[in-house]
Amino acid sequence: MAELAVELGPLKLKTPVLAASGTFGFGEEYASLVDLQNLGAIMVKGLTLEPRAGNPPPRIMETPAGMLNAIGLQNPGLAGFLNKELPRLRYYGVTVIVNIAGDTEEEYVELAEELSKTEGVAAVELNVSCPNVHKGGILFGTSALLLENLVKKVRHSCRLPLIVKLSPNVTDIAEMAFVAEKHGADIISSINTLKGMYIDVARRAPYLGNITGGLSGPAIRPVALRMVFEIYKAVKVPVIGMGGIADVDDALQFFMAGAAAVAVGTANFVHPPTIPSIVSGLRSYMEAEGLTALEEIVGIAHR
Repeated sequence: MAELAVELGPLKLKTPVLAASGTFGFGEEYASLVDLQNLGAIMVKGLTLEPRAGNPPPRIMETPAGMLNAIGLQNPGLAGFLNKELPRLRYYGVTVIVNIAGDTEEEYVELAEELSKTEGVAAVELNVSCPNVHKGGILFGTSALLLENLVKKVRHSCRLPLIVKLSPNVTDIAEMAFVAEKHGADIISSINTLKGMYIDVARRAPYLGNITGGLSGPAIRPVALRMVFEIYKAVKVPVIGMGGIADVDDALQFFMAGAAAVAVGTANFVHPPTIPSIVSGLRSYMEAEGLTALEEIVGIAHR
């Protein structure tokens, strides 16, 4: 039988298909629809030190090939996560990766330090698509220098495997991946959403309460695939690919481009059992092709 367990550097997963942050809540929302134990991991909703209410509505809308969201990191804060959400996740026995966000380097560092002491957390994922308030609101993930400083400081304080989730809203994604790897990332995840908007013609005004939002879903898949392909050539650490993956063929493209694992996001809203379906399809593909391990096709499009 094909072996689906993978090792992403120090992070071991039972399957290479994960639930992407922000699209699977804290797992409870999908527990009646999907066997959480069969997921590679849940990358939980972005977590900040203090609770956040998120952006004003409307915060989400469907697009012709995906969706725009401007949730604004609504979350219960670190204490709420540790006291309420994490015990539930432990109950389900799922691998937990915590996506963390902040307005300052110090907030990221504190989150990483606390989570490093917490039983049941397998890895930390840095959401660098956040504005550094000390630098005039420049996104950490769009400045190589800001990214370097952030990753270095978090790496120093984080004893867990460190994943850096890159923003696609940059000129050279490979450069940002190289910077993240050089300064301590164990794994790169890519990509986060593309910045977009929608104007309500009847109102003659932006539809989203936040004006702009993050575009996800099939519309961004070709962009995401190209970026994973470029990142794979630029770094030696494993890559988790994401961006519009909805079926096994989509996932296979990312593996062949260089992803060692993939994460499913928007497709979870459309068809909650998407991840189990991809895992089943991946096993069938590997057995039909005579493959015993996924690594046999990772990056094969480069050869």
